[in-house]
Amino acid sequence: MHQAHSLHDVFVHELRDIYTAEQQISKALPKLIKAVDSDDLRDAFETHLDETHRQIGRLEAAFELLDQKVRRASCDGMNGILEESRTVMSDDPRGPIRDAALIAAAQRVEHYETAVYGTLVAWARSMGHDQVATLLQSNLDEAKNADEQLTQLAEGGINEAAVRSNGAPAHGRKTSGTARKPGGR
Repeated sequence: MHQAHSLHDVFVHELRDIYTAEQQISKALPKLIKAVDSDDLRDAFETHLDETHRQIGRLEAAFELLDQKVRRASCDGMNGILEESRTVMSDDPRGPIRDAALIAAAQRVEHYETAVYGTLVAWARSMGHDQVATLLQSNLDEAKNADEQLTQLAEGGINEAAVRSNGAPAHGRKTSGTARKPGGR
């Protein structure tokens, strides 16, 4: 980051960082969409891709309101998170195991966005950038909603399907011993 002289300088840098992150996400999501097996998860990723494009538009509007040039900044955090998702896609597991792992990777993205947007909203409000805060709050709300939707998909069957698909015992199931026939000894 260039030398910051004020919170406003840090704020603009962080806006550029999340702008770059959103650009990276918009390039990664089509690959995730192709990699999933679950139609519901695919729909969630497609919805998030549309939201990401709107989030990028809101960030561009924020730069305009702040009379700042839209520029990218290196976003090492998102680079690392997206590299982990690429690793998941290149690993052998397919089907629900991969879907569960991709949900985890996507939730890392949402948690990163939630942390950044939460901070940016607070800073924008502190500096009196109310219109910018409103734009960023919309992005924050979408990130939180996407995270919740991913949790619902995971807990609504994808995690259980992943457990069943590789033969691992689910929580609360007998993990050892011999199976007995009903009524048998």
